[in-house]
Amino acid sequence: MGCLGNLLWFIFGGAISALSWCVAGCLWCITVVGIPIGMQCFKFASLSCFPFGKEVRYGGGAVSLLVNIIWLVVSGLPLALEHAVLGMLLCVTVVGIPFGLQQFKLAKLALMPFGAEVY
Repeated sequence: MGCLGNLLWFIFGGAISALSWCVAGCLWCITVVGIPIGMQCFKFASLSCFPFGKEVRYGGGAVSLLVNIIWLVVSGLPLALEHAVLGMLLCVTVVGIPFGLQQFKLAKLALMPFGAEVY
């Protein structure tokens, strides 16, 4: 069921979400200091392509908190708002609820991505 969900997800919105993460990653990779942050964006772009069957666990320390604060100001809010709005639109129908929940998972990840691990 996860394979079918991922396929439908990619066709009906996952590719757009992944493109948003890739654009953020490319913008961060312009500077040498931002390359680690950009690489993290590319990892989450792959999660955004196929989120069903994957779990995000949060952790981290002081360094990840500092990077999360910088991320939130520069790139996190637009990505989180995009995922939250798409999640609300998808939850309007009963069929779209599982897809909307995946968007909310990605919105939470867009707010504080550093220190998070995908399983």
